[in-house]
Amino acid sequence: MSRPEPTDGLGPWQQFLCRACGLIYDEGEGDPDSGLPPGTRFARIPEDWACPICGVTKSDFEPYRRRAPVAPVPVALGPQRRPGAVIVGGGISGWSVAAAIRAADGQVPITLVTACDGSLYHKPELSVALGRGLGPEALRRETGIAAAARLGLRLMAETVAVGLAPARHSLRTTRGPLSYTHLVLAHGARPALPAGLDPALCWRVNDLAAWSSLHAELARGSRTVAVIGAGMVGCELAEDLARAGHAVTLVGAGALPLPELLPEPAGRRLRAGLEGVGVTYRGPSLVSGLSRRADGRIALALSDGTSLAAATVIAATGLATPSRLVRGAGLAFDRGIVVDPATLRTSGPDIFALGDCISLDGRPCRFIEPIARQAEVIAHTILDREHPGYAHAAPVIRLKTRSAPIALHGTPVAGLPWHVVEESPHRLAMEQRQGGDVTAWLAA
Repeated sequence: MSRPEPTDGLGPWQQFLCRACGLIYDEGEGDPDSGLPPGTRFARIPEDWACPICGVTKSDFEPYRRRAPVAPVPVALGPQRRPGAVIVGGGISGWSVAAAIRAADGQVPITLVTACDGSLYHKPELSVALGRGLGPEALRRETGIAAAARLGLRLMAETVAVGLAPARHSLRTTRGPLSYTHLVLAHGARPALPAGLDPALCWRVNDLAAWSSLHAELARGSRTVAVIGAGMVGCELAEDLARAGHAVTLVGAGALPLPELLPEPAGRRLRAGLEGVGVTYRGPSLVSGLSRRADGRIALALSDGTSLAAATVIAATGLATPSRLVRGAGLAFDRGIVVDPATLRTSGPDIFALGDCISLDGRPCRFIEPIARQAEVIAHTILDREHPGYAHAAPVIRLKTRSAPIALHGTPVAGLPWHVVEESPHRLAMEQRQGGDVTAWLAA
């Protein structure tokens, strides 16, 4: 459906940002999948409309005005001529820093190094795309080449950073060394695969390239799929696969999904919601091994002595930050790259980090919502401009399972009791209290 021109006299189409997942609602594009045709003004959207990615309602959106970037200086694609800002990572974090720098300065040289092709896409969409019938091209918002031309930066795609010498301000890559004045590490985290799971027998979905390959396999027709790991990603993928017509078994370590995060009543609702869309839940159980059967299917040996077989196996067993590059350079590392909580500086001179790869007080920071603010801080520091600094706040955790959407606010404390505030067939509200104050609450 084509994008119409405004004819209602209300001015240009406006954009609105989802504070939970970063989705931008564009009035000119609408949300046809939810019954909002192109040209639907935000003010006319029903109050119970849900974000197509994370499920929050209209009240969780705010006006978004993309700043007009400073016109970039054309970049020669040949060898590097002078140092500038070098960014490692072509995901949301890397491109966000590049855009924040370029929005304020069209002169500073920027080089973006990425192991993939640099395509821009919205990562949270990967766990809901199959049920919506979206393919790789629908998810790709812009090619890396086009984004590099738009921002006037040098893109080194299919390139891996293999060494870092902070004292010399030098990054070694598979395409040769790069000098930098400032380095930004935005290389994210990788799937963590437990021992016993043969990587050749299971998919790990953490980027568009891996998801595209999985999409090609599943496009052959309805398949039996086993998803290992009943965390947020595992639950979202299991529901998405079931909605796409596949027979899905979700294997979880607990009797209920997300046991480390959700109190039992919320876990029961989540399990019931998943089973309601056709997901079979197996737990508590761990997968001790995978093997290829003679019929081509994959056998999963479970810790309770039973087994199951599936044509496709997906491991959603958590993430881990790659440490070789930063440890080799002597940078502080604690479950992620240690950064100053206000400036996002690492322990190395003129080196910053953001997104999935960082650690704040020993805790990985794997949320989409803070990335734009983190990028803003780094860009201002690199350009020597005043900024109040980054102030981290726990984002709202929203489970994108339409069968049982759950929103978790605050910082839950393990072992602290949850209190039921409201419980009915249609709604569950619970909270944790410390010293008489509500410190965490959820709605399901």
